[in-house]
Amino acid sequence: MKIYQEFAKDLIQLLGGARAVRITVSGYMPLSIEEIGSREEGNRLVSLCHYGEQNGDLMRDPDMVFMFHHLPDGAAAEPVSFRNDYLGMYQEVYRYDERGTRTHVVPMLKRDLTAFAQTWFANLKEQEFFGTRARRETLST
Repeated sequence: MKIYQEFAKDLIQLLGGARAVRITVSGYMPLSIEEIGSREEGNRLVSLCHYGEQNGDLMRDPDMVFMFHHLPDGAAAEPVSFRNDYLGMYQEVYRYDERGTRTHVVPMLKRDLTAFAQTWFANLKEQEFFGTRARRETLST
């Protein structure tokens, strides 16, 4: 759970109190962070996404959605989906029935997305998306 708490801390820092932010660093694809809603049980959903362009269309490369949980010692953000439009790939960790009740988990995907998110956040820090070179544009407050 500690790694999920680190993800939450990083996402909150990137959002900086806004609901949607675009961050650009010269030489890298823009990064978008956006609150996209919540699950039926009230868990906040935040998307972290690089967008590219192909034939005039925006392409997610990649887009990960994190579901926030409130723990006694702080927030945690669990990666719950992955999308890459260039590869035509969309994956979800949890399956839900028609009432929105969680019915299944895909443990291997959960591990893979957690590992990917760890690497991605490390890369974003190295690329200075968290640093002073980054240009922040608030899209929604």
